[in-house]
Amino acid sequence: MDYDLNEEQELLKKAAKGFLSKECKPLFVREMEENPQGITPELWQKMAELGWMGLIFPEKYGGIGGSYLDLMVLLVEMGYSCLPGPFFSTVILGGITLMEAGNEEKKQELLGGIAEGKIFVTLALTEATAGYSPERIAVKAEKDADDFVINGTKLFVPDAHLANYIICVARTKEGENKKDGITLFLVDAKSKGIVITPLKTFAGDKLNEVVFNNVKVPKGNILGELDKGWPIVKKVLQKAAIAKCAEMVGGGQRALELAIEQVTEREQFGVKVGSFQAVQHHCANIVTYLDTSRLMTHQAAWRVSEGLPCD
Repeated sequence: MDYDLNEEQELLKKAAKGFLSKECKPLFVREMEENPQGITPELWQKMAELGWMGLIFPEKYGGIGGSYLDLMVLLVEMGYSCLPGPFFSTVILGGITLMEAGNEEKKQELLGGIAEGKIFVTLALTEATAGYSPERIAVKAEKDADDFVINGTKLFVPDAHLANYIICVARTKEGENKKDGITLFLVDAKSKGIVITPLKTFAGDKLNEVVFNNVKVPKGNILGELDKGWPIVKKVLQKAAIAKCAEMVGGGQRALELAIEQVTEREQFGVKVGSFQAVQHHCANIVTYLDTSRLMTHQAAWRVSEGLPCD
């Protein structure tokens, strides 16, 4: 594979860096930590107008039709600027799940709205038992005529306070093989019986507890097949992990630049700290780790774009 970015990706990188350096300064990031919403409507709409929310959605659903590698380029710049807001939850966790499991009607209905910045979606997966394995799924959805009734609690649901829709991963059948009997439900966040409570976090990110108390969901809101949702969850988590790695590569690059700036300016014993060999070794190690992470993330995103396995 070619590890160089193509011309369009270089333009995307340059445009994203320029936009975020202006719109997402460190002071703004700190302000958003204290802001209950975690984003301003103005910034979100500007991002939508740039086509970022629909970058990887097919054109027939209102997107741009870009590749996963294109998305990685954008996410690196978002990580570099520590962009707050629901991009990851809505586009990655929500949008990719809809692309993987949604029927044509749901894709037409929702993906265009996400691309326009008008619809927020998130994924409710983790529970009190923690972990991302199928045996941890205890929230139940039981059949009731033409509906399903969901009961249970999900934790650490990103940006649920903003969401128009919550994709709930629920257990619909018990059995020895815990991978079976898991179903994905598209739930209107304003449904009766849903209680969303913000959680206090060290990072200031917007995670929530979501309680489902006899929440009725139409059978038509099942994403994918009944009892066969786990392979979809696994695929989404894999793509989400690559996306999060891209963000961390960007954050790592910024951390390296700040460290170099510090050691080249600060003096100790009358000399620049950066002149000490031990400090230089640390910086060199960081560059090595960062470049390795960047190349591995690039390769994983490229494999997704090419339809190749990247386990």
